[in-house]
Amino acid sequence: MQSTIRNQQSSIINQKSPISFSQGSLQDYVDCRRRFQLRYLLKVAWPALEAEPVLENESAMQQGALFHRLIQQHLLGIPVERLTPLAVGADDGAEHPINRWWQNYLALNLPPAAARYPEVTLSMPFAGVRLVGKYDLIQVGTDGRATIYDWKTSAVKSAAYRRPKRAGLLERLQTRVYPYLLAQAGAHLNQGRPFAADQVEMIYWFAEAPHEPEIIRYSADQHAKDDAYLKSLISEILSLDSAAFTLTPQVERCRFCTYRSLCDRGVGAGHIDEMDMELEPAVESEFDFDQIAEIAF
Repeated sequence: MQSTIRNQQSSIINQKSPISFSQGSLQDYVDCRRRFQLRYLLKVAWPALEAEPVLENESAMQQGALFHRLIQQHLLGIPVERLTPLAVGADDGAEHPINRWWQNYLALNLPPAAARYPEVTLSMPFAGVRLVGKYDLIQVGTDGRATIYDWKTSAVKSAAYRRPKRAGLLERLQTRVYPYLLAQAGAHLNQGRPFAADQVEMIYWFAEAPHEPEIIRYSADQHAKDDAYLKSLISEILSLDSAAFTLTPQVERCRFCTYRSLCDRGVGAGHIDEMDMELEPAVESEFDFDQIAEIAF
């Protein structure tokens, strides 16, 4: 098995097609090199649960996807009265999580905007690879500033929900990749004018804590730091041989990783109510690069 994995990885790294990185794949690498190797280099599908109870976890993921879809449709102009019935659960009515999140979103009242781009993907050549980000919403204000909104739902029940702390959010690769990529590759969203770093901010909005958004303002200094850090991180990944993709020493991360049994880090999944956003694997859907506008340099 290990010999097969090493041979597969060698062929993947040596192929001529461009390698792409997103905040999710980079976060996986930072959290656990082995998980990054299995998921993105070897593309190993391992039939293990992420969290238990399984039906509750699957339901939470579906609810989060539907909530994002409802917001996208609303921002594209579909009337609220047509979307609201879709947010009400057939069994739980007003207490259904999607309905609660939806009402919280409607009360948000986004500020006036010159343009809004929901579910938009940016891509650009970077450090010999491709850097990609899929955004929940990029809003260009009437003052020319760009705000990245990221809608955070939760698999944890409302009564047990703990809002992620700012320190943990600042460490997430998403907080570094998204503003950086927008400043570098977002000119076509601003009539051909690149956004200056200090024109960009990112807002994490929590559906279970709607009055406690985390606002993170970008700057030229942070942009320079992110440029150096991301280049160094990607260079490190590309330089490693298969033996260097080691298991994380933070064993608590393995409770919600589907590869834990493959790595001899336990069999049973952690309980859904114990999930912490800082420990969640940053799994993302595959990107269709044929549908993404490439930024030329």
